[in-house]
Amino acid sequence: MITVNPLEIEGMMFTAIRVELPKTNLLVITNETGYVMCGALDVEVFNSLLADRNVIAARALGVKTIDELLEAPLESVTDASQTFYGWKPGIPVREALLNIA
Repeated sequence: MITVNPLEIEGMMFTAIRVELPKTNLLVITNETGYVMCGALDVEVFNSLLADRNVIAARALGVKTIDELLEAPLESVTDASQTFYGWKPGIPVREALLNIA
């Protein structure tokens, strides 16, 4: 099943997406600028093979729900996220998302 819901963070709108897969869930919080995902995101692909796209994205690990993702720290970020929005590993997902709102 795929669930797509609006998500308000301090008055800013995002989209929360949950894809139920066998034995796991794919979790994404996104807006028109970028997104944060669960551990399924391969940040290194964006930093190497797709670097010219300047994708604004980050990964958080150990989360099972959108609420957990929202409160988790960033584990890894794309180079573009760090360059353009100051994202760094360790900052909370909520803070990172508000930087792109």
